[in-house]
Amino acid sequence: MARKRKGNPVHGWVNFNKPYGMGSTQAVGKIRWLLTAQKAGHAGTLDPLASGVLPSALGEATKTVPFMMDAAKSYEVEITWGEYRDTMDAEGDVTQTSDARPSEADILAALPHFIGEIDQVPPKYSAIKVDGKRAYDLARAGKDVVLKSRRIRIDNIELLSVSEHTARLSVDCGKGTYIRSLSADLAVALGTVGYVSELIRTRVGPFKIDTALGLDFIEQSVHKAAADQVLLGVETALDDIPAFAITQDEKGEVQHGRAIAQPETFANDTHLAPIANNSDGDPRLILVTCEGKAVALCEARDGKFFPKRVFMM
Repeated sequence: MARKRKGNPVHGWVNFNKPYGMGSTQAVGKIRWLLTAQKAGHAGTLDPLASGVLPSALGEATKTVPFMMDAAKSYEVEITWGEYRDTMDAEGDVTQTSDARPSEADILAALPHFIGEIDQVPPKYSAIKVDGKRAYDLARAGKDVVLKSRRIRIDNIELLSVSEHTARLSVDCGKGTYIRSLSADLAVALGTVGYVSELIRTRVGPFKIDTALGLDFIEQSVHKAAADQVLLGVETALDDIPAFAITQDEKGEVQHGRAIAQPETFANDTHLAPIANNSDGDPRLILVTCEGKAVALCEARDGKFFPKRVFMM
């Protein structure tokens, strides 16, 4: 007999504005506890010394987390010049100093060289695994951590403000980008050293900081039995995937893992998203809904919709 999962069947996304000093796992655990959800996860780790958007999935929404892991992200970062720290942020030990301070003109001239696809070495204090162990655990144990360069994408960088010792930037980027590495590399390009003294994530895909909820608001909503004010639909993470409404009878078929007929209007639609790395060629991905609620993610091929991830809500 299977063990009954603790908590309630709560399904949806919370656009959480993670505070400074709280770890991502701790944050999601707190949200899960407040909403008494059976299952929880998050899309993209945010360092304890960073704040901002941490999309948190509950229940069946956890099945859509992989789609958010690839989502574009935006950050606001403050770089302090003159010190390099081993963690590349304010937590670390100072290992190098410089008296050089870049001018606004120097910074503006350097930024275009970091836009586009570039090579980046992740920080040794990161969650990347090396021989099965987290890089930050190895680094804290005094091990010599060597991480390989990886190709990342920077869509845009804007200089927001400059002072004698700091610069504030906004950065739009693709998955796998480390703002700490970007800041350290920019400092070197400017003939100095630097570290991230403040980092705010302002966007992850459709989740934006201007609508993100603080812990106080979530706690008050739960206390008032108004958790619906906190939860967004499971389909929130799937805004780039075309949706198709099906009938109640078709919903029953899909939820039992059976394919349903695909309408002719979809057969020639070139806007449907391809499923990457799929051995069946290039099937197309759609979201089927019933009465406005997500039912399943399906492959559209051979004239049918084949359920791949079914949402049992």
